[in-house]
Amino acid sequence: MKIGEAAAASGVSERMIRHYEKIGLIAAAARRSSGYRDYDARDVETLRFIRRSRDLGFPIEEIGQLLSLWHDRGRASADVKALALSRAAELQRKAAELEQMRRALLDLAERCHGDDRPDCPILCGLEGLA
Repeated sequence: MKIGEAAAASGVSERMIRHYEKIGLIAAAARRSSGYRDYDARDVETLRFIRRSRDLGFPIEEIGQLLSLWHDRGRASADVKALALSRAAELQRKAAELEQMRRALLDLAERCHGDDRPDCPILCGLEGLA
């Protein structure tokens, strides 16, 4: 199938497929005599794997590791689990940071009168004065 068909079947955009090939995350597709890239069902399966990994927050480097583990039938599942737990811990850390930012913004908004006066605790807070 051509790149557009592979993109539609996998949920990965054509641009990202080309990018993944360029950075070596996936092997470059075979080329037809016409010059078009030619993808098969296994390529689409790999692209879906990458999309699901990205959806779960894995960065490209870790997706490369996951792909290697996926292809290695002699892998230890402990290696895969360690990557997943590490990613989950990083997501928890980011969630805590986001919650802290949300609380700070709500605190600043609570202190703002939101009227026609020019004084604004939100701007003062962003300036570092509140």
